[in-house]
Amino acid sequence: MNPTGDQYEIVAGRRRAVVTEVGATLRSYAVDGRDVVRGFAADEVIHGGRGQQLLPWPNRIRDGRYTFEGAAQQLSLSEPDRHNAIHGLVRHVPWQLVAHGEDRVEQRVRVYPQSGWPGAIEATVVHAVGEDGVVTTVTVSNLGSGAVPYGYAAHPYLTVGEDTVDDVVISVPAERYLDVDDRLLPVDLILVEGRDEDLRTAAPLGARRFDTALSGLTRGADGRWRARLERGDRWAELWAGEGLDWIQVFTGNDRRDLSIALEPMTCGPNAFNPGPTHDDMIIIPAGASVTREWGIDGG
Repeated sequence: MNPTGDQYEIVAGRRRAVVTEVGATLRSYAVDGRDVVRGFAADEVIHGGRGQQLLPWPNRIRDGRYTFEGAAQQLSLSEPDRHNAIHGLVRHVPWQLVAHGEDRVEQRVRVYPQSGWPGAIEATVVHAVGEDGVVTTVTVSNLGSGAVPYGYAAHPYLTVGEDTVDDVVISVPAERYLDVDDRLLPVDLILVEGRDEDLRTAAPLGARRFDTALSGLTRGADGRWRARLERGDRWAELWAGEGLDWIQVFTGNDRRDLSIALEPMTCGPNAFNPGPTHDDMIIIPAGASVTREWGIDGG
């Protein structure tokens, strides 16, 4: 048995992706046989969050604590070294297969009330390959009798065939970045103008290091924002539709050979608590659903 369970291949022309049972994880994506997503092998355990779905919250919650509708909640500290709860509740659990066709796979999972999480939700993720690359559509429905807080992100690492991320040309159309403390929790939103965090003009990454949330993303006429990596004749691009108004850029810390994670997010870290990211927390009323869409392509 593979550590990530069943493997679902989807193919359309030059494009091929593999999604796993565990975490509805985008394990790989290639165009013309060249990797656009740097994932992991079928016999590997997921590491570094590669390709995972992060919900019902992305990133970190300080001390795992928040208050929602007057009730104090305490989540397990899944990032114990920083005393945070990180990346939600579904990334290491098996997702039920709903449908698997040649170019599309649909999976779902339910999250029931538990310590630190007050509601019952069902998440459905569809991965499809086609002219837009590999497209991920995520719908979360509130099955309970009361409202629930919600946030979403995904954690793909994109590659342009680099040996070190220093050589990669990067562009991200973001006007603000989130200043954080030593636990990577929000301090303030700051304009990127004149700073290393200004990635609006394509330039080599060089020695810069990021584990940084950015917002104020400029969208094109199609309503999508795009973050892009280039190296020689290779390129990889992540786009996101409405309601995904943040991106996390992660280049690695001590290592420079991990590739670059470009993570579409509905909100920044610690959004369930008051602070500079709180306004982007989503509240899903009982019986309601929220859908978000993003994709990756390259060559």
